[in-house]
Amino acid sequence: MKKLFVLIALVGMASFSLTSCGSKKEEKKEEADAYSDYEKADDKKEESAASSSSAEDLIAQGQALVDASDCKTCHHPTNKIVGPSHTDVAKKYEFTKANVTMLANKIINGGSGNWGEIPMSPHADISQADAEKMAMYVLSLDGEKPKD
Repeated sequence: MKKLFVLIALVGMASFSLTSCGSKKEEKKEEADAYSDYEKADDKKEESAASSSSAEDLIAQGQALVDASDCKTCHHPTNKIVGPSHTDVAKKYEFTKANVTMLANKIINGGSGNWGEIPMSPHADISQADAEKMAMYVLSLDGEKPKD
């Protein structure tokens, strides 16, 4: 009887951990391309210091979105949990528009194979713009600035 209870508890915990990577329902925000907003601000401002504050604003918004989401269930800023640490992701990928878009798509659609066999659950209720802000935040964690 005790073994059956332990087995049921383990199966329940495994099921919870696999399903808990789904995102909380949040209001969908404008479907704008966050990285394009950064580029537009960059075009309008003459000094790179002024444009970097725009990137910093988007990164700060991304941090707030990550902090308010369920990302911490599987990811930690510096330590591997179920998925890779956010800093490891930042070290693996250059801070480019292409990588921001790719990571945003992985946040929305889920994925597997890049960091092991455990798949990342999709977060279909997160807008493209918010996912890009989240990706920008993650890519900033190694100190790198946007390249394009």
